[in-house]
Amino acid sequence: METTIPVEASAESCHTTHGYIGDKSKYLARLKRIEGQARGIHRMVDEEKYCIDILTQISAITKALEGVALGLLDDHLRHCVLDAAKLGGNEAEAKIQEASGAIARFVRS
Repeated sequence: METTIPVEASAESCHTTHGYIGDKSKYLARLKRIEGQARGIHRMVDEEKYCIDILTQISAITKALEGVALGLLDDHLRHCVLDAAKLGGNEAEAKIQEASGAIARFVRS
């Protein structure tokens, strides 16, 4: 049986800064490129481009988003989860459970 530990204000209980802050500009640049790719896909559909070409672009944007997600997950594990584990107790267990849930959602998607 799985034990659920409530995560209190998980987005803010980590730190005053988040693990990705050091790479924030890198993430923003990647997201800006992804945003451009999404606009390009929209334009391709509007212009009735070949469906395989559109699917190829969708595959590329999916991989790009997965790359961002994996980077954020790594930052979270190295920053929030590691620091909570050092403190121990309920906060550590909550962060591990939160990370496990995020990984499970990512794998299912």
